[in-house]
Amino acid sequence: MTKIEQGQIIKVGMADWKIVEPPDTIRTSGLGSCIGAVLYDETKQIAALAHVMLPDSTMAKSQDANRAKFADTALEDVLEMLNKKGCSNSRLKAKIAGGAQMFSYSSGNEMMRIGPRNTEAVKEILSHYRIKVIAEDTGGNKGRTIEFNPVEKTLHIRTVNQGESII
Repeated sequence: MTKIEQGQIIKVGMADWKIVEPPDTIRTSGLGSCIGAVLYDETKQIAALAHVMLPDSTMAKSQDANRAKFADTALEDVLEMLNKKGCSNSRLKAKIAGGAQMFSYSSGNEMMRIGPRNTEAVKEILSHYRIKVIAEDTGGNKGRTIEFNPVEKTLHIRTVNQGESII
């Protein structure tokens, strides 16, 4: 009888990203307006998860800001590391979750639409690299926790007061 190897759950904090290989899975919590972007290579069974807070690094107040905080720089760094591990952009696929509008604003101020702007930015950047978003659970006004399994290629999403779904 073969023993099934039990992996660890690698946790990704806010404004952070990590890469995982089987038997480990990767998880992030507290996705409100933030986006959890999972990029994975089915052939290599390698996955990365970035917990992105803001759409664009031009919003950074200083040059030495945390690159993982912004969609453009976080995904650039993730792709560079995945490529170093032998992944090819042409094989990468993406699943994204988050991008909620956590508060309602009557002013109509575009700057306050952080969740939708994060979603748009992540999709635009992935499109630029020709990485297809094959599944998403974005928008709404609820927080999410996500966990990705690189072997099963499943993204488990727990949404506050709405239970769990799998994409």
